Amino acid sequence: MCSPTRAALITGRNHHSVGFGVIAELSTGFPGYDSYIGPENATIGTILRDNGYTTSWFGKNHNTPGFQYSLAGPFDQWPVGMGFQYFYGFLGGETDQWTPYLFRNQSQVYPWVGKPGYNLTTDLADEAINHIRGLNAAAPDKPFFVYYVPGGSHSPHQPTKEWIDKFKGKFDMGWEKMREQIFANQKRLGVIPANAQLTPWPDDLPKWETLSIVQKKLYERQAEVFAAYSAYTDHEIGRVIQAVEDMGKLDNTIIIYICGDNGTSAEGTLSGTFNQMTAYNGILDVPEPLELLHYENWGSDKTYPHMAVGWAWAFDTPFKWTKQVASHFGGTRQGLAISWPGHIKDAGGIRTQFHHVIDIVPTILEATGIKAPEEVNGIEQKPIEGVSMAYTFDKANVNAPSKRETQYFEIGGNRAIYHDGWIATTTPPAPPWVMGTAKMPDVVNGYNWELYHITEDYSENNDLAAKMPDKLKELQALFLTEAAKYQVFPLDNSAFTRLVTPKPSATAGRTVFTYTGENPGIPVANAPSILDKDYTITAEVTIPEGGAEGMIVTLGGHFGGYGLYLLKGKPVFDYNLLALEHYRWEGGVGGEDWLGAALKPGKHTLVFDFKYDGPGPGKGGTGVLTVDGRELARKTIAHSIPLLMSIDETFDIGVDTRTAVDDSYEPPFRFTGTINKLTFKLGPEQLTEEDQRKMREALARARD
Repeated sequence: MCSPTRAALITGRNHHSVGFGVIAELSTGFPGYDSYIGPENATIGTILRDNGYTTSWFGKNHNTPGFQYSLAGPFDQWPVGMGFQYFYGFLGGETDQWTPYLFRNQSQVYPWVGKPGYNLTTDLADEAINHIRGLNAAAPDKPFFVYYVPGGSHSPHQPTKEWIDKFKGKFDMGWEKMREQIFANQKRLGVIPANAQLTPWPDDLPKWETLSIVQKKLYERQAEVFAAYSAYTDHEIGRVIQAVEDMGKLDNTIIIYICGDNGTSAEGTLSGTFNQMTAYNGILDVPEPLELLHYENWGSDKTYPHMAVGWAWAFDTPFKWTKQVASHFGGTRQGLAISWPGHIKDAGGIRTQFHHVIDIVPTILEATGIKAPEEVNGIEQKPIEGVSMAYTFDKANVNAPSKRETQYFEIGGNRAIYHDGWIATTTPPAPPWVMGTAKMPDVVNGYNWELYHITEDYSENNDLAAKMPDKLKELQALFLTEAAKYQVFPLDNSAFTRLVTPKPSATAGRTVFTYTGENPGIPVANAPSILDKDYTITAEVTIPEGGAEGMIVTLGGHFGGYGLYLLKGKPVFDYNLLALEHYRWEGGVGGEDWLGAALKPGKHTLVFDFKYDGPGPGKGGTGVLTVDGRELARKTIAHSIPLLMSIDETFDIGVDTRTAVDDSYEPPFRFTGTINKLTFKLGPEQLTEEDQRKMREALARARD
């Protein structure tokens, strides 16, 4: 998963060793799970910076704890606080590529404004190229380190149309035959052994031949967009590398390219979705006609899409399982390419030694001749736990034995232990695509174990557990030893329920929120949550001569959220149910003169009051919009958003910084009156204990 892998990648230490046993939002007080990379675990950014390098980070983060996510800081766990002198990217697990939730160092930026056709994937490359060129112009002899982390191929899959067009018709053979093609290509290229076996297609995923013509057409489109997104991302990375070559510095620049998202993600449900927010809210089966309405614009700014699980499994060929499953190679094994033209003379050479992501930092340190520091800023450092891969650079060492003899894996109870060509793994008790709805077994004694000799069985196809119980017991005992050494305990397969573990928070327990004036860009975690409860929004505004319009307050946008605004001076409250349904409160026609009329100059009080039909998540309720104490509109709705309203759309007051909650206006839609006072009053959350558990799981998955 995102946070654990990145924590290991930038520190050279196992993910539990640096507090990231799970993603940041699930942190607890246990040392292996506190989501805090302490000063005793200096990152590669800090080490290189302190040795004369200019350091920068472009793209995804997801290692800033949720309780430090806002502009209130502290910033020691932001990239700029972890040794990276320049940061341009997004803090969370994902973001819309057309209107991203983006920061330059510690300040929000909105680079798409005034730029039709903007896409973050290209923007990141442009920013990195400009940064590198600027460094070269200012100090050509100063070494630089660039950590480049684009959003592709994580959801949402949003490439440009020109890239989608390149893949039209490329996936009409279906996912099983695609696996066979991938498998054949892997053998032809020599990146897997000639004797590797293709693992069987799982029984609980549909076979391509059982799908309808309409389903096939829709699923093909999903794969075309995903492939386009991956290729587009690769192309833009190529532009960054080309910029280094154009400066004449490629020969002495080491490039380490890790390709993948911890195994392809299976969070798009069995059928895929045009709006990933539906799956995050437990809606696992969007009506097919609604999905088909988005066939042509799949991947555009009108969608926030993810593909069907069948493709995720196929793109993890030849292995079993997918992202989130730390026990199997389908969820952990990635493509890796290393280039250093002036030093590695075996261009195109293949290496097969077993290594882990914690081995990247020591490889960089050996290549640069920098010793891992014993102290940083007077603080004694924990040892680097990875081992260098630099010995594989020499062509004479093509078949050298791996210097990594042992490595454990664990996330959320799924675990494995590799040692000297063998790996023991737990069988996942539930697949990721059921989105946490399955009952989990006892984490210690309730798991089945498998055993593979991957020296001879590359794809983990032949389970030897029944034939070699003593070998399995040996490895199980080794796992316990390694787990104790690296802060893995306590094992816990209820990881997604940890979201409500008490943490520092600016909003915990608050039921009244008050604001004045324009306040855009407040993170969701710091905003009042109107989910699954009664709430009242009161806006005291002043309308100038000539009237006013614009956004008073909004959270979310095109893919789910709400907005209270004036449209041509007339009050409107719009509730967007995950782009599945829209509910709108506004004045009618006829009746008293003031109904539906623009607000006159002067002071007015707008109130939207909602009574929730709980208990339980996602229930409906009745909303009433009043102006100066007089009822303007009353509407009863059948459903509401149950679990998660937004990931990367902020809480905005007086302006809408990203996508519109409905199509009647265009952001930024700045309010042209004055917001004298805005108040949210929240009732108690109307969820049972089981409802709360499901909500926590959905929120955690959304931040993966």
